[in-house]
Amino acid sequence: MSTRPGRVFAARLVGLPVFDPSGDQVAKVRDVVVIVRSDTERPRVIGLVAEVLGRRRIVIPMTRVTHIDATQITVTGLLDLRRYEQRSTETLVMAELLDREVTLRDSGVPGVVHDVGMEPERTHTWVVSRIAVTEPGKGLRRRRGPTHVVEWRDVVGLAEPAGAGQGATQLIHALNEMRPADAATLLHELPPERRTAVVAALDDERLADVLEEMPESDQVEILEHLDTERAADVLEEMSPDDAADLIADLPPETAEILLDLMEPEEAEDVRRLLSYGEDTAGAMMTPAPVVLGPDATVADALAHVRNPDLTPALAALVYVCRPPLQTPTGRLIGVAHIQRLLREPPSSLVAGALDDSLESLRPDATLDQVAAHLALYNLVAAPVVDEAGQLLGAVTVDDLLDHMLPAGWRDRGLGESGAAAGPRGGRRG
Repeated sequence: MSTRPGRVFAARLVGLPVFDPSGDQVAKVRDVVVIVRSDTERPRVIGLVAEVLGRRRIVIPMTRVTHIDATQITVTGLLDLRRYEQRSTETLVMAELLDREVTLRDSGVPGVVHDVGMEPERTHTWVVSRIAVTEPGKGLRRRRGPTHVVEWRDVVGLAEPAGAGQGATQLIHALNEMRPADAATLLHELPPERRTAVVAALDDERLADVLEEMPESDQVEILEHLDTERAADVLEEMSPDDAADLIADLPPETAEILLDLMEPEEAEDVRRLLSYGEDTAGAMMTPAPVVLGPDATVADALAHVRNPDLTPALAALVYVCRPPLQTPTGRLIGVAHIQRLLREPPSSLVAGALDDSLESLRPDATLDQVAAHLALYNLVAAPVVDEAGQLLGAVTVDDLLDHMLPAGWRDRGLGESGAAAGPRGGRRG
């Protein structure tokens, strides 16, 4: 039997999975809906904005919530799967309350909302009971001031509309704690003015990670609102294949300006990917797999695949080539599977553990040919070589899926049956 939940803070709920009484995950929390009528009337918590299969957003009434802890939320009853449409009387905590400028009633000290505490009453309705307020920083460095958790009635300004000067510090902190895909979903749902403020405050690397998970239309819109210097910097932080897909969606003159502003080596990788035919192995490959020379040891290989920036698919194979080792490399000698390397002595040579019987893909291989190749050999990644046997890059299963799913799949999501709707098409289509 579930115990009644106690006080929780809204920002800590975002990203938590939602389970039904049978233990099946049914959704993931994205925001909290509250009604703030005035500074003298306790704000009510209406429900949780949750994402179900296919990125559809619904609202789960708080009366359905039976348990909350640090890892999950449990609800009872059937979920209403109608898409959530925000009403004029409703306020979203993450999107609209965090960083709201407020004043502490007794002291008159200004601050911003850092988080919102909420708890159930005896009637099982939920209310906002506490507000975490961060004071402005002091001194030349303007370090963040102290944060106070106060009663809701001790704060003035919650009911005021968000101003154009609303900051993004607390929301940025919350976004940085999320997985890139979750952060992308939250950013996608923000009001335009709020999104602009958040994008301006995100660092280039984090913005690049989030952009890679966003729908193509959002990517283009965000990039077009950045100044060209920063847009080029963000593109440099993206993986070359994702950057190439995004640049291909831009007007040709804009694309050329950004490529000229990028670092030459980064731009060269992107230009090379853009030179291949649409929806081919060359267009979807990653030009920076783990490449080692024939004298590399197993210990060297394991050190390289520990790189946290590598996706699991890219870390599954090590590619052994003749010099030069930058793509396009010298002749590909063979690939080594990470499972095999884990069974070898660290001091032994990677060349002694190669799977040299594995066939490589050509850059003009079609989506169907790439899919058949990965399925036939039970692979999550495969090398792509030119006519001379030089390694050009690697195609991973996530690259393949990204191109096989319908254009705009990130914002269209899946159909009710769980099958992808619409015609098949690549990212550049």
